[in-house]
Amino acid sequence: MTATLALTGSMLIGAADVRGRGKEIRGVDPATGQELEPGYGLGDESDVDRAVSLAWQAFPVYRATSLRARSAFLATVADNIDALGDTLVARVVAETGIPAPRVRGELARTTNQLRLFASVVADGRFLGARLDTPDPDRTPLPKPDLRQRKVPLGPVAVFSASNFPLAFSVAGGDTASALAAGAPVVVKAHSAHPGTSELVGRAIRAAVQAHDLPEGVFSLLFGDGRGLGTALVKHPRIAAVGFTGSRSGGLALVAAAQSRPVPIPVYAEMSSVNPVILLPGALASSGASLGTEFVASLTTSAGQLCTNPGLVFALGDPTGFLAAAGEAVKAAPGAAMLNTAIHKSYVAGFTRLVDAAGVTEVAVGGTDDAIAACGQAGLFVTDGDTFLAEHALQEEVFGAASLVVRVRDLAQLERILDTLEGQLTATVHADESDHDTVAALLPRLELLAGRVLYGGWPTGVEVGHAVVHGGPFPATSTPATTSVGTLAIERWQRPVSYQNVPDALLPEELRDGNPLGIPRLRDGAAE
Repeated sequence: MTATLALTGSMLIGAADVRGRGKEIRGVDPATGQELEPGYGLGDESDVDRAVSLAWQAFPVYRATSLRARSAFLATVADNIDALGDTLVARVVAETGIPAPRVRGELARTTNQLRLFASVVADGRFLGARLDTPDPDRTPLPKPDLRQRKVPLGPVAVFSASNFPLAFSVAGGDTASALAAGAPVVVKAHSAHPGTSELVGRAIRAAVQAHDLPEGVFSLLFGDGRGLGTALVKHPRIAAVGFTGSRSGGLALVAAAQSRPVPIPVYAEMSSVNPVILLPGALASSGASLGTEFVASLTTSAGQLCTNPGLVFALGDPTGFLAAAGEAVKAAPGAAMLNTAIHKSYVAGFTRLVDAAGVTEVAVGGTDDAIAACGQAGLFVTDGDTFLAEHALQEEVFGAASLVVRVRDLAQLERILDTLEGQLTATVHADESDHDTVAALLPRLELLAGRVLYGGWPTGVEVGHAVVHGGPFPATSTPATTSVGTLAIERWQRPVSYQNVPDALLPEELRDGNPLGIPRLRDGAAE
């Protein structure tokens, strides 16, 4: 990569470095409270218009790139980000407090995801090529020659997440899948990690330049959500939006998108408490070990994961589970949270559990006065009747706090599940003696969540072909999609059918003889 590693505090609008004219922000080390250089001036609507206009100009050229060229571009983006190495890791640690080993893991996930989409593009299956054989002799009407493919929607706006500064941010899954689909991307960086965003943004821009692509294929903006973010969503040339963050933030973008003269889809991942169900056989045979494993999942990244297990339903005797989990929570040290705003929200949610009637504190973890935004783990317990009576106990507490609910019987568990909001995940722990119960629960769980786990813990999302990271509202705004895995590319596409179009005028992927050699369906069967 030829791009410099020096941070400038600039937005990247196409090929230009642009200093925002608005209020200046800086990254802040959440462990020390120290502000980090450089400062970043926030952009305004004129910057949005410039970035989106460039994206629109780039769109017809970029969407027409060959599969080989687009795949190579994505691979170069991955290589460039990997080349940032320790410089990038150190900046992420400084801006987020995330330990270096986890940052390195997230870096690998980010670049592997880009390479996965490079392979998806090279394969060509994502184009959804389908052909129906014509029958001019069919009566009473001839059967036409129909051919279908998927085309990109247009420029995509991506809003970076706070808790995944790499994998759900500037070059995360939304950006990777949109670029793979043939859509230029305008990213709104998260204000909590601006230096990280600039480093990754420069890696992407260097790849754009190396492959001689139009400069508008990628831009990076800094700005506040209500001003610049809303302007980005409402810009008439933006065709779709990807967002990972709070429910309030996601719903604000959905409202903005729906208020446009031409509404557009917003794929927002928002809120989930990821219920875990412990069945009697599993509690009897493995309660203590499950308690220890559960806390390891709960406290990963100070609990700041969208798949954090915030609710546990125990059908059976949870004594061993609670004892082991309580000891593990007590042993959990205080940890730096991502920023002061998240820490403040977590403290409020934690306090709500402490003060809730019918809820008992099982254990709290350690704290560290030397850490400016220190998160303290907490474990609480209540019963099914109290949980059903108090809807606020369902609300997400974004951090390492969880509520265990003692469930009276299967009927009460089913009633509880029917009251829950949509979730990203639902997990069942069972042994063979519980299988009839699991079979009875699965139809409910698949309506509740996007990913159903048997055993294990929901934190840690495998990036692959069969994964779903999505779910019914409010886990996401659009429950028929996923933001992780190769299926995520379909969010940025729509099908187009061609009827009786001469072969020479058809896109290559639909022509006779399959000149691209891609997987296609003919008359519903693999060609």
